[in-house]
Amino acid sequence: MALRLSRLLAAVPRSWTGRRGSDEIGLNGPRIAVIGNCQAKGVAEAVRILAPGARVRLIPMSTLGRGGQRLDAFAATLKACDHVFSQPFPAGFFPEGGSDALRERLPRMRLFPSIVFTAFHPDAVYVGDLTSVARVKLVPSPLGTYHSAITLFGFLKGLPPERIVGLFREAVFSQLGYLDAWDLAAADLIASSRAIGFDLSDDLLRWSRGGQFMHNINHPRLTVLGDIAARLLREAGIAPRPVAVEAYAPDALLDDAIWPVYPPVATLYGVAGSTVFKRRQRRGAAPETIGLDAFVAESFAIYQAQPRETLTCHRIEHWAASPEIRTLFETA
Repeated sequence: MALRLSRLLAAVPRSWTGRRGSDEIGLNGPRIAVIGNCQAKGVAEAVRILAPGARVRLIPMSTLGRGGQRLDAFAATLKACDHVFSQPFPAGFFPEGGSDALRERLPRMRLFPSIVFTAFHPDAVYVGDLTSVARVKLVPSPLGTYHSAITLFGFLKGLPPERIVGLFREAVFSQLGYLDAWDLAAADLIASSRAIGFDLSDDLLRWSRGGQFMHNINHPRLTVLGDIAARLLREAGIAPRPVAVEAYAPDALLDDAIWPVYPPVATLYGVAGSTVFKRRQRRGAAPETIGLDAFVAESFAIYQAQPRETLTCHRIEHWAASPEIRTLFETA
């Protein structure tokens, strides 16, 4: 029993067991845990700014269930929190279930959505096995795991790189639906947010009025994460500071891959456009950018080294079944 208790206490932040960590000296506000994917770090940082004195613990989704931890044990470590904010996570991290099962054990836990919005970057896709979210097997790309659907489909159709580069033009984008992507992207985001009781319809309208609010399909800018943090605090009964988080904290997701808004898409939405991609970078390192020609060439080198059966993607399967799109690539 004593051993079990010591393990439990070891999993709780020091300041939550009566001892104070060096980064929490002087903090006596609510204890808040933030659970989620790469977006959760920005939410946690925003909570620290918006709720002075809050003792915030970030729990990356990738660490859930590590070392064979069970859901009951994880829930027990969170009982010391005054508030738990979590993005939905599926069964697979814990044998007992996902975020719904955790919420049953922590009724006060509040869910917040994972932001995915593809309208600014309709060409960006994942490639590989997505059947198990906890153990995703993705094909690498020049930008980590983000691929160009046009580049991949052109490769699979046997087109040379120079012909694929020539496909990045307005007429092709129009035929592929890239210039009509907003309504579907908005509907998907709003539906997923309403499904967990965190309707983003008003927020999306406000974000869109401010211009481009995504770095890529699933990395929102810090202003978005600040808005989510402020709303979580208000719904938890904590009045957030009336400040813009992005004015006080760096946007950590800028260190990750940045997908450009292609010029025809950018013109449509009134934002800056380019075909310059930015790689994921180490903290403190200078950003490294590559142009479209280099991106296509590097993608080809990766695809040629991959078993062809691993180059799977729902978008590509849809295009392969469309005579119009096949003809577009064959004659362009």
